[in-house]
Amino acid sequence: MLKFDILKRNELARVGVIHTPHGDIKTPAFVGAATRATVKALTMKEMRELGSQAILANTYHLVLRPGVDLLKEAGGLAEFSSWHGPTFTDSGGFQIFSLPDVKISENGVKFKSYLDGSKFEMTPESSMQAQWAIGADIHMAFDHLAKSENYEDMKRAMERTHRWLDRCVEEHRRLVCATSTGDGDGRGPQNVLRSKNFGEGESPAGPVEKMQFLYAVVQGGTFLDLRAESARYCASKEVDGFGIGGVFTAEGMDEMLKTVNSILPEDKPRHLLGMGQEPIDLFVGAEYGCDTFDCVGPTRMARNGSLYTLDGRINIKNAKYTHDFTPLMEECDCECCKNYNKAYLHHLFKTDEITAKVLASIHNEHFVVTTVDRIREALLNDTFDEYKKEFLARYY
Repeated sequence: MLKFDILKRNELARVGVIHTPHGDIKTPAFVGAATRATVKALTMKEMRELGSQAILANTYHLVLRPGVDLLKEAGGLAEFSSWHGPTFTDSGGFQIFSLPDVKISENGVKFKSYLDGSKFEMTPESSMQAQWAIGADIHMAFDHLAKSENYEDMKRAMERTHRWLDRCVEEHRRLVCATSTGDGDGRGPQNVLRSKNFGEGESPAGPVEKMQFLYAVVQGGTFLDLRAESARYCASKEVDGFGIGGVFTAEGMDEMLKTVNSILPEDKPRHLLGMGQEPIDLFVGAEYGCDTFDCVGPTRMARNGSLYTLDGRINIKNAKYTHDFTPLMEECDCECCKNYNKAYLHHLFKTDEITAKVLASIHNEHFVVTTVDRIREALLNDTFDEYKKEFLARYY
């Protein structure tokens, strides 16, 4: 079972530590979205330097390229990407169900690769096998994300998610047994995966045993009764933690998270999937009991010149920054803000320099990671309400 220590509680909010084979995650924490085993425009060294504690990769994208066999051969996601820290994989269900010609059945999902049109099928069992081969510390169960907001469609998708969860749990248990006994049937990972659970410049003492953990995913859309039903079902299963999926806006998120996290067991971690583009997502998520978050939004916006400041987002491409030689954000100690000014960033974007995307991504990712770190500190110091009010009043 994944070890999770809760250090402090404040109603649903909590501060804790998730202990993974690749190191600890102090929670609440923002997890870098390394979709294809990389956070776009950033190296893993830059991710470490800006304060990231963990990364999350996408199973769907990694199945398509480079393929899970290569990742397994490399020793797993952490070794392949040179990320010396905890790793997550989501199942890729969101991406798969967003495809135009996906064919859904009780067994799983059939789809075509956007790369070359080749045919794939993802089932709960193959999702677990792929995630074990990728070798992340924490996996998400394969879930059905309904495209429709219709109640009956959402209910059917949730019920299928529950049936698929049972199959994910069973396959995960089989892979745990195969790993611990070395029973290779060609589907599971090797007994030992190489792992870099050591600091910069150090050498590993040798291969380490690599335990992997499973999160159930709570669905139900905006319907509180479905969310409660899904939370109860997921809580009844032998899993290590919980993902909360299908959330796309902070509107109504407080009531939904109150409903879900009042039901989920308190001693297991909770991950809010795909949320964190807007700072309010982070405050609401942490206040109502989520421990980790991930989102591609901060770096995606950065690549388009939309940059966070404590006074709200700015578009650095605007002409008013042509002669602005002040730092992007005085209070920020990231590489971008310490060394460069707005006029230079504006110039880089206007001339379409790659460096623009790098520096902007460093800043946006650092801003979000640091905001969650400060939420953690505020919860520890009993100043969360004041920090939230102050931050959001200034930002918005």
